[in-house]
Amino acid sequence: MEIRTLNYFLAVAREENITNAAKSLNITQPTLSRQMQQLEIELNVKLFEKVERKMKLTNEGMILKRRAQEIVTLADKTVTEVSHRESDLDGEIAIGCGELKSTDLLSKMIVKFHQQHPKVTFDIFSGNTTNIRNRMDQGMLDIGLFLNPVDVEKYDFVRMNVDETWCVCVRNDSILANKDYIRPEDLEDQLVMLPGRENVNHELINWLGKSSENINNVVNYNLIYNDVKLVQNGMGVLICLKLDANYDNVKFIPLKDAPVLHSVLAWHSGQVFTPTITAFIEFIKNYLAEIE
Repeated sequence: MEIRTLNYFLAVAREENITNAAKSLNITQPTLSRQMQQLEIELNVKLFEKVERKMKLTNEGMILKRRAQEIVTLADKTVTEVSHRESDLDGEIAIGCGELKSTDLLSKMIVKFHQQHPKVTFDIFSGNTTNIRNRMDQGMLDIGLFLNPVDVEKYDFVRMNVDETWCVCVRNDSILANKDYIRPEDLEDQLVMLPGRENVNHELINWLGKSSENINNVVNYNLIYNDVKLVQNGMGVLICLKLDANYDNVKFIPLKDAPVLHSVLAWHSGQVFTPTITAFIEFIKNYLAEIE
């Protein structure tokens, strides 16, 4: 039984799909299927069973998964200790993040880590939670910054202790521009732009209460910049998270008693990472623990 085969097995167990696992491993689906068949023959057990088009682990598969993670982690750690010093860390870390205030905290951690390990590079992808999760599941991103509420069943994560607060973005000549804060009734009969993410949108609908029946939802969005342009050109009112950003001819006004959200920095549970990514994950855990 080779370490490579165990890595293949863990990928299938994680993705619950041969095609997706093969993509994340950069190998062909037939090759991966053949490797799994040979592993079952070698162990003389059935490792997977199909349940609603997903490949679920059998009891024997669960046992192997636990042991495989231990073996692969130990092998990776052994290679790291033998052939690397921490000062030799290099390679790329791919991170996905939304437009959140906690991005500032993430940026500070990236800068600090890079100062210690200047050979490490970063690939930053901006998107919403759905975009980021899909790319993580495809193996295109190593770490994701998610806005709660989010299902983190498949992930390990740390909480970002930053309040994400709601506001409206209006033009300076809007009838709402002189208000100190916005109540739900202020948005009745307004053209309103809302986040496209369903569970986040649900939080806002709850805040709007009965007033939600009297607003005209004309746009759903995933990133703020384009919709600020719509506001600037007279489209209506944008409900969004407050960011540390300034735009011409618009004003951001907080929502009265709106829910406060938080974010998490997450990575796939049980996945075997490169020494560089592993070191970065440990770094962010320690960094956040120190500032609590």
